[in-house]
Amino acid sequence: MKTLVTNIKQLVQVEKTPRRWVAGEEMAKVERLYDAYLVVENGRIAGFGTMNELDKAFYANGEDIREIDVSGRLVLPAFCDSHTHLVYAGSREIEYIDKIKGLSYEEIARRGGGILHSAERIRETTEEQLYAAARERIREIAAQGTGAVEIKSGYGLDLDGELKMLRVVKRLKETTPLTIKATFLGAHAVPAAYKGRQAEYVDLIINEMIPVVAAEELADHVDVFCDRGFFTVEETDRILNAGMKHGLRAKIHANELARSGGVQVGVKYNALSVDHLEHVGPEEIEALLGSETMPTVLPGAAFFLNLPHSPVREMIRAGLPVALASDFNPGSSPSGNMRFILSLGCIHYKMLPEEVIHATTLNTAYAMGVEEELGSIATGKKANFFITKPVPGIEYLPYAYGSDWIETVFLEGEEINENTI
Repeated sequence: MKTLVTNIKQLVQVEKTPRRWVAGEEMAKVERLYDAYLVVENGRIAGFGTMNELDKAFYANGEDIREIDVSGRLVLPAFCDSHTHLVYAGSREIEYIDKIKGLSYEEIARRGGGILHSAERIRETTEEQLYAAARERIREIAAQGTGAVEIKSGYGLDLDGELKMLRVVKRLKETTPLTIKATFLGAHAVPAAYKGRQAEYVDLIINEMIPVVAAEELADHVDVFCDRGFFTVEETDRILNAGMKHGLRAKIHANELARSGGVQVGVKYNALSVDHLEHVGPEEIEALLGSETMPTVLPGAAFFLNLPHSPVREMIRAGLPVALASDFNPGSSPSGNMRFILSLGCIHYKMLPEEVIHATTLNTAYAMGVEEELGSIATGKKANFFITKPVPGIEYLPYAYGSDWIETVFLEGEEINENTI
């Protein structure tokens, strides 16, 4: 059955000619239709326009059509969250207390906390337990308006653990209505067993992990934490090169803790995105200009860890696109709420409401490789969208940072609830 959504106060992020991303000064402009309609058929957007253009008989074509009147409400494309670690075992609130007491992210990691602590938990947890916990997180983020999510491994840190995580991601792809991309992040940290032998662990990733992950078709991308105290540019180069040879496109954790060279090596390998970017200067911006790599900022991690803010305004002024993602993980950003990320983009990075809409929909769709299917309201794309509660306009969305202003979420044309995920 077709679905017709009518009397939409504002239909936001519409595109007659779909784009890959939006960059520079164009990010301050969002196309909207006022007093609009939207037609959904077979899980896809079949048409849209203003109410005075609507020809119900044309769309019905003799068939039943379900009509939903959303007077006073906005309709936007569902969020795409291009950077998460939401498959994990257990929380890390004790480290949160350590942070309050003044310990840094790096100090906690050196004491065996952080990523290494999560890796211990993965080894102690069954695949079924991991799946059940991750599915609850999927339900949570879907209710908050997310329709597509990238999920990384990286808490296994050995072949069995990484495969366990990626098999859970594959199962989530098969059993939930969200669009999901999987990223292999064996180079998230050096496991305790390889302390002082980092080069050997890099060899293990290249010679054993990547070939198996690729052969079992468990990942879409390969990622490396290229930063101070983690993996060097040279090691990152080797891992990305190996991933590329096995058909895994690069993504990079870059410049969270220092200007590490991660941006430049990401651009060298045509990375889909370089993520974090708290430490970015003219050289990094110059490297990104003219590339096909999406600069992706993670406001939740910077907020939770009290990190410097990425120079988003400088990047936009230079003509770059910018994406925002949640970094949902147990240690540095324990939330996948993209509504809050939308607000942080305005509060901390001085982005306009129009800019954060692009950054959490189309640009972040590109950052996970799904821009042809998602990220905007365009005929032929998947019907992933949400309907707000009655609100004044798009400016209200980041302004009301603590309010739940989403009323209904549709994924592939179907209204979702706790029973459908």
